[in-house]
Amino acid sequence: MKLIVTGATGLVGSEVIRLALRNPAVTSVVAIARKPVLAPASVGNESQTSKLQSVILESWTSPYPESVIRHFEDADACIWALAVTPTQSKDMDFSDVTTICYDYTMNGLANMAAHVGKPFRFIYVSGVTVERDQEKTLPFLSEYRLMRGRVENAILDFAKHHEDHGVEATVAKPGGVESPGLEAIAAPFAAMLETFGHTPVVHLSELAAAMIDQCLHGITKDPLWGEDLVEIGQRALSSED
Repeated sequence: MKLIVTGATGLVGSEVIRLALRNPAVTSVVAIARKPVLAPASVGNESQTSKLQSVILESWTSPYPESVIRHFEDADACIWALAVTPTQSKDMDFSDVTTICYDYTMNGLANMAAHVGKPFRFIYVSGVTVERDQEKTLPFLSEYRLMRGRVENAILDFAKHHEDHGVEATVAKPGGVESPGLEAIAAPFAAMLETFGHTPVVHLSELAAAMIDQCLHGITKDPLWGEDLVEIGQRALSSED
């Protein structure tokens, strides 16, 4: 499988790349970013690290240049882990947040869909608090959560209208993400996440492994809630041991 990854320098994207390079079923990893992406230090085998292609993209809202497009040829899937987090958004103009979360994503999906293989599986990393129902009144982070919900809706609508071109899509909606080296998730925050009715915390490796598994073997449902990610991720990780 040839896998495209965005948000490659972030927490989730970096772990996706680490696990994908280790996975023998993944033959190529195309990491798109504004700066060069290096293989994680924990992936030391040259036969694994050589699978990584670092692709620089300067403008994320324009038609992609040929220097980027050529790396999409015969790609099988994309894990889109690029977004602005709620915490980051507080210090930004919301129009810029929307551009990164919505415009970057939909422009990227359209550019990819025109040049990739069939089927092409697109997995968008979102969150449990994001709301697709645009009529809902939300008690906190309303503007942000509804905007991210519009992104989810647009991705799924794009896939529906491009079924004949082999485009498939789903959204990963974890709650909190835990990993060694990260600050422990505070109890009040974990309790708040539990109110959404899904597994509140997912380990970073489970999240990444689950998304890679869905790219490899087919999308099983939408959305992928925390409990789905844990189940699929644990199964995928155990099969690698």
